[in-house]
Amino acid sequence: MAEEYKEFEENILRLTGIDLNSYKEKQMKRRLDFLIDRMGQKTYTNYFKVLKENKDELENFKSYITINVSEFFRNYPQWEILQKKIIPYLIELKKGQTLNIWSAACSTGDEPYSTAILMKKHFPNIKFNILATDIDEDILSKAKKGEYYFKSIEKIPPTYINEFFTKSDKDVYTINEDIKKHVTFKKHDLIVESYSTGMDLIICRNVVIYFTEEVKNQMYRKFANCMEKDRILFIGNTEQIISSNKYGFEYIENFFYKKI
Repeated sequence: MAEEYKEFEENILRLTGIDLNSYKEKQMKRRLDFLIDRMGQKTYTNYFKVLKENKDELENFKSYITINVSEFFRNYPQWEILQKKIIPYLIELKKGQTLNIWSAACSTGDEPYSTAILMKKHFPNIKFNILATDIDEDILSKAKKGEYYFKSIEKIPPTYINEFFTKSDKDVYTINEDIKKHVTFKKHDLIVESYSTGMDLIICRNVVIYFTEEVKNQMYRKFANCMEKDRILFIGNTEQIISSNKYGFEYIENFFYKKI
């Protein structure tokens, strides 16, 4: 079974460019076993044959494996800290210059759009750009459209919905163009590709928990290396950076770290 799984990893890497070896094996196998069972397959080998021959199933696999779970203003108290403490700090630090923000592993776009809404609502005179990246091209295509059902936005304050979304006849809520124009979507692999530099705020939440310790350590170091001193990393409520100084960060608030 171990040899078969190893062969599956190698085949998936060649087919999709996704390195399953970078993810925690126990968690990954649990997710794969669910997919294999749903497809009525018995082995990793048979399941790979399905993925190779069926484009729709391959896309479903990629979306599921790359953890595309998101919602607007997820864990809202953290966004209040961002609004009341972190953004004002960065504005003072930048002294009128444009804020550069990176939403890494942005999934369906809920996170970068939440950030843009927060900026437009509470800091309307501040210039900002948001780079939103993900490894899944199909998910990025959906994110660019900015179309959501109410379930995705139900935790947003009603005033935000009325101000920044347009509702269609089919109960689909579309992000207004005034928000979209601040967000640039781009495909990016956090594990193997280089990171953009010059970011003042990096948001990477509830992502690194799925990776091995080695990959996680590499990512934190790469985040630090692509930021200037005193810039901020915003992580998820399921995460914490132990001994953050060894990566070049210091703890400043729950889920917020400053580059040192």
